[in-house]
Amino acid sequence: MRRWPTVVRYFLLFLGALIFLFPFYYMLIGSLQSSPDTSVKGAFPTSGLTLDNYQDINSRVDLLGSLVNSGIFTGGVLLGTVVFGTVAGYALARLQWRGRGVLFALVLLVQVIPFQLLLIPLYVLIVRGYGLADNYLGMILPFAINTTAVFIFRQFFLQLPDDLFAAARLDGASELRILRSVALPLVRPALLTAVLLTFIGPWNEFLWPFLVTKDADMQPLAVSLANYISNVSSRASNPFGAILAGACVLAAPAVALFVAFQRQFISTDIGSGVKG
Repeated sequence: MRRWPTVVRYFLLFLGALIFLFPFYYMLIGSLQSSPDTSVKGAFPTSGLTLDNYQDINSRVDLLGSLVNSGIFTGGVLLGTVVFGTVAGYALARLQWRGRGVLFALVLLVQVIPFQLLLIPLYVLIVRGYGLADNYLGMILPFAINTTAVFIFRQFFLQLPDDLFAAARLDGASELRILRSVALPLVRPALLTAVLLTFIGPWNEFLWPFLVTKDADMQPLAVSLANYISNVSSRASNPFGAILAGACVLAAPAVALFVAFQRQFISTDIGSGVKG
């Protein structure tokens, strides 16, 4: 009798996993169908599967070039997130200076301000002021500092034992050396968490790249797919399947990243770095 609660628990978890994965399955199956079927029956095709939808959208949208643009845009944002996030998080957690609490409150306040409210001043500053239209740097700058990452790094730095930093300072290490040699090796879970949480935003970002890029060769994949849906998909033989094919290409790197790093993502054990 004791086994029944366990069986029921695993059944409910399995059912929840199926419900969660069904949209991904429907997207993949829909992208492989030769004829459009937007009903629920489309999830269980009776005819053969084909890659024609991928060939069709690739003939109208430069998928490889758009993927490269998305990779450069996302990579630049991740680099800025890690560099500025670790430095700012360490300063807010481990350095004593006047105004630290006020600045941290401002960091939290920024998180509740919608990005859309800043679009006009950012556009004027970056496009008209700096002349960075159709430029990777123009796409990256508004996202280079991520307040969520700053918060994550600060919280992890606060969890580290004070004795580690005190011993390093007694040995004459500078704050930069302490950050590089003592703090960073112990906050690997925070680093991966910040990267994984930040990756989804720029990878799927549409509005800002759409505003600052007019050259199709500079547009990331999300913008290219939106342009395809608006201007070209109606002339495709299977627009439904072609759109789902593009969605699969856009989702594949994000899914692969989370699957590859899921163990590190949920790991928060930093006690192994402290001996004695």
